[in-house]
Amino acid sequence: MKEADLWVFAVGFLAQLFFFARMIIQWFKSEVAGKSLSPLIFWQLSLLGSIIFLIYGILRKDLAIIFGQCLVYYIYVRNLHLKQRWTLIPGIIRWIILFAPLVAFGYLFFTSPGNLMEALTNKDIPLWLKLWGILGQFIFTLRFFMQWIDSEAIKQSILSQRFWVTSLIGSAMIIIYAVFRYDPVLFLGQLGGLVVYVRNLMIYQKNYQK
Repeated sequence: MKEADLWVFAVGFLAQLFFFARMIIQWFKSEVAGKSLSPLIFWQLSLLGSIIFLIYGILRKDLAIIFGQCLVYYIYVRNLHLKQRWTLIPGIIRWIILFAPLVAFGYLFFTSPGNLMEALTNKDIPLWLKLWGILGQFIFTLRFFMQWIDSEAIKQSILSQRFWVTSLIGSAMIIIYAVFRYDPVLFLGQLGGLVVYVRNLMIYQKNYQK
């Protein structure tokens, strides 16, 4: 493995660290409360991890990762609104957060290593695997659109049962993608999340039976 590859994987693992931390904290708080919660720090860590993981996707020339992160990014921002914490962030930081994906896309359109065309035509990823990865990311991302709809319905940030079911299905698909892609970042990140998804479903089932 090249030294450059190690640095790229380091960026990916850093993003996964934030994603994993959000799940562990959410899991711990839910276990204490006896119900599935949507804590503020979950969305703060999600946003930070998404910015870093978007960079990782660009460095890996991986369209599935770029596609997935761009879809959910502003849902994280919306949940900070629902938590009434968005306006408490300094103005300059808010502008940086809002324009980060646009800057990333701007970079992709320039002729440079990791540009959009290289991501679209990356020959290291067979077409069938690329389509599988995009489908897996779409399903995994769909959970946040469901969460968004559920939260907007009651004007409160929640993580519903269908959020966790969709998380489980999408995560399983991404694990398969990661195996064929030889991507330890995706594999380990998703493997750790499976336990949290299953446990939250168990908590929901326990509450339903009461």
